[in-house]
Amino acid sequence: MKKILIVRCGALGDLVYATSVIDALLLEYGNETLIDFVCTPSSGSLFKADHRINKIFPLKHKKVPILLSKEKKNIIKASKETPYDILINFEYGKQFQSLLHAVQAKKKIGATYEKIELSQNINRAEEIKNYLRSIISPEVLKNSFPKIITEDFTPLKEKFHLSSNYIVLSPSNSHIYRSGINYRAWENEKWKDLIRQLTKSVQIVIVGAKNEEKFFQNFMPYPENVIDLVGKNSVIELATILENAKATVCTDSAVGHISAAVNTPVFVLMGPNNPTTDAPYQTPYNAVYPISLGLECSPCYKTQTMKNCTDNICMKQITVSMVLNELRSHLQLPL
Repeated sequence: MKKILIVRCGALGDLVYATSVIDALLLEYGNETLIDFVCTPSSGSLFKADHRINKIFPLKHKKVPILLSKEKKNIIKASKETPYDILINFEYGKQFQSLLHAVQAKKKIGATYEKIELSQNINRAEEIKNYLRSIISPEVLKNSFPKIITEDFTPLKEKFHLSSNYIVLSPSNSHIYRSGINYRAWENEKWKDLIRQLTKSVQIVIVGAKNEEKFFQNFMPYPENVIDLVGKNSVIELATILENAKATVCTDSAVGHISAAVNTPVFVLMGPNNPTTDAPYQTPYNAVYPISLGLECSPCYKTQTMKNCTDNICMKQITVSMVLNELRSHLQLPL
């Protein structure tokens, strides 16, 4: 029986990408394989209902030295009591080096151990799987995708008064409170218009994190037929709500990645980001529809072009009609 430790402490969307390796490991080494994860406490709750994961090691303060970190000491202690067969690292930061060195494992692979060329032609989830090519067969990797195990939907449906036909809208992203231009954002008035038009024919569920309530005041008052769940559900509850939606509409954010991982059609508005590499991962079991203008200046995320940009027209010029037309084209709903 193999014992494997995976280190992924980035944002929630990054953790969703990393779930693509779970089934690959189980298919290669058997369902009795023990898979432990090192991740942030908030992101780790994504695995609350996941029978595939043996143990979660929460790591909140990544830069704290081992001597002062009870969390890091727990990880190292567990590895010494029963050394891991394989450590898989998906973190590039220097703050992880001492921890990775101290963990006892027969084989260590991944970022910092292997040179993987970043590509503009494949999705990040596919790119992550490249780190496993030394331990997983090509056919297994080919058939492994991001996947989230959710909870029973019935209690949530009753708790939040959800209908059998609803669409989730997620107007926020991780940059909403940063100073300057939020290059990944769609204009608030367009979100309001989209909400107004959709609620004429389908229930709309608005989702957002607990610290985003102030931002969502921009869209109030909501019309009838809107369920406001901003800050009202846990990560695993969010995944369950997304799984049972007819579709998700969002900008580049974790909500889109989770939607794809639970096989809910996701319509993601993308301007500065690359629709190939950064969009939710499309598999044989889901549907991902990037809505992008494909302007000459994009994608430009984290480049000098974006730093010089004073008007994110790549997002502003996406119209409400474009989004509605995409929804009507792909959903069996009277929109």
